[in-house]
Amino acid sequence: MSEIDIPEILWTPSPERIAGAELTLFQQWLDREKGLRFADYAALWQWSVDDLEGFWSAIVKYFDLPLDDWNGPVLTDRKMPGAQWFVGARTNYARQVFRHATDARPAIVFRNEAGERADMSWRTLQDEVAALSQWLRAAGVRPGDRVVAYLPNIPQTIVAFLATVSVGAIWSVCSPDMGAPTVLDRFRQIDPKVLIAVDGYRWGGKRFDRRDTVAMLLDGLPSVERCVLLPYLERSASAGALRGGVLWSEVVSGPAELRIESMPFDHPLWVVYSSGTTGLPKPIVHGHGGIVLEQVKLMRLHNDLGPEDRFHWFSTTGWIMWNCQVGGLLVGATACLYDGNPAWPDYTTLWRFAGELGVTFLGAGAAFYAACQKAGVEPREVGALGPLRTVGSTGSPLSPESYQWIAKHVGRDVWINPISGGTDFAGAFVGGVPTLPVVVGEMQGRCLGARVEAFSEQGQPVVDEVGELVCTAPMPSMPLYFWNDPGNRRYLDSYFDMYPGIWRHGDWIRITPRGGAIIYGRSDTTINRHGVRMGTSDIYSVVEALPEVLDSLVVDLEYLGRESYMPMFVVLRPGVALDAPLIGRIQSAIRAAASPRHVPDAVFAVAEVPRTLTGKKLELPIKKLLLGHPIEKVVNRDALTDPASLDWFLEFARARAARAS
Repeated sequence: MSEIDIPEILWTPSPERIAGAELTLFQQWLDREKGLRFADYAALWQWSVDDLEGFWSAIVKYFDLPLDDWNGPVLTDRKMPGAQWFVGARTNYARQVFRHATDARPAIVFRNEAGERADMSWRTLQDEVAALSQWLRAAGVRPGDRVVAYLPNIPQTIVAFLATVSVGAIWSVCSPDMGAPTVLDRFRQIDPKVLIAVDGYRWGGKRFDRRDTVAMLLDGLPSVERCVLLPYLERSASAGALRGGVLWSEVVSGPAELRIESMPFDHPLWVVYSSGTTGLPKPIVHGHGGIVLEQVKLMRLHNDLGPEDRFHWFSTTGWIMWNCQVGGLLVGATACLYDGNPAWPDYTTLWRFAGELGVTFLGAGAAFYAACQKAGVEPREVGALGPLRTVGSTGSPLSPESYQWIAKHVGRDVWINPISGGTDFAGAFVGGVPTLPVVVGEMQGRCLGARVEAFSEQGQPVVDEVGELVCTAPMPSMPLYFWNDPGNRRYLDSYFDMYPGIWRHGDWIRITPRGGAIIYGRSDTTINRHGVRMGTSDIYSVVEALPEVLDSLVVDLEYLGRESYMPMFVVLRPGVALDAPLIGRIQSAIRAAASPRHVPDAVFAVAEVPRTLTGKKLELPIKKLLLGHPIEKVVNRDALTDPASLDWFLEFARARAARAS
């Protein structure tokens, strides 16, 4: 038995906290209204996944969610994909948000690394959403049209999102630190009618002008009819040179009445992107109703958030956690936004921000807490963290050392609440349970309504063993479909190729005998680096466009308790040497065209990239090999085009293991 198998209780909720938790109030309502009584959380979870119809209808009724015209079944078919939820019902994400409008507290508070500050009242938020949605309608935007954004994590991005969805149009956003080719690979797939873009942004004390990039986006998106430019870097920036250009100030200043279209439950809300090893990023479509149900459940029952909370989850707009941050508005929480590098000028920045704004729930990627620990940060010395009740984590596994560090340096009374979910369904499979103790290194439980299991290689459920994370029953927020995916081929290949009819998520998980869960990292080759997911195909398209590079392979060796280490292996043209200038060009190209967070830690020259007989790069086997798995359990050499191509990697793995020992 390993050390992590010995339960070490780090935090126990007080009787007062248990009594006041929304989860407790929900259970009391189930007892009172439905005659359902559960001995413990495990029993409640079991009911929620056995009686999906009963559970999700209870979520709708308990939270009084706005579903009009619904009088049919909750779920017509439990198959995956293809489950249909609340057929006939109509709703709108924005409608649920503005139910919480009040003069008692702001909707959004904002700070950035340049020291700019802004608070946005619910009234101002409503007025600007009304004005922008009115302009969108006048510009010809109708339900089902796509509005895309190239914006950072600022209040105006939330305004743009809510205005888009209130019209019934479909939203999609990319972060301005993404290069034009990466953005075009996403937006071109959905033929947007309107682009809303920023002139530039700041990161790490540097200014990045993006006006040329915006022009490139317009050139590459012929479907765009109007472009709204938001001056953020330079207040004097002009939209005059942009096709269909207009300034943000011109479209949000006029008086307007907020009109929110009532849309079918499964009407597309947004398109988010999850990349793989080949082809274009997958454009994942989620529906209004499913996202509202999932995020309200997650925020209220698992994060214990409500209208009195100030909610911050550090994110860029290119990560699904931005969507999660905005989801706090669905339960009336104040969204606390920070735009900038959390490590600039040092790792005290977010803690100062949390103290200044009175944040009650602070979330970030696991790598952030590990970095704070290494940097010797003392959060309570740099910020007045008295209001802070909860610390959340996701993006990669939170190590036991980070659990201990948070408890010691942030506060023993703070609830540590790591979650694990994904862009794919914009929710969490495993997360916090505010009425249960926190065990070091372990997420508290499987989320309600999520039938999560660990599967062996034989496809059998296992307990207290590491296996593939699967979901064996549908959830309302699972993708409606992928955009432009005839016959659902890409959708099926992405989640159901290994176990037909069962969702395979791409993580290693162990369900503990206590009902908790430990995530051990990605079981596939998606790179979740510094909290931002990117497919390897995005990186390959950049690197292999360089004339010196013929082929490439990249893996991220992040695993539980280990730092992310991302080596890249390149095949060079004959006569080309891998010297420092070439490595610099490779890194610069990835930084500019893909993502600065996905620049490899090291670059190595190899003679050949191992491939299967069908031509696929051997990413996952190479990752497993470099993580220490024996070669005979990693790959069948007979299945390779050139078995000898493995030899270099085998020697590399041996040398790496020797250095670590």
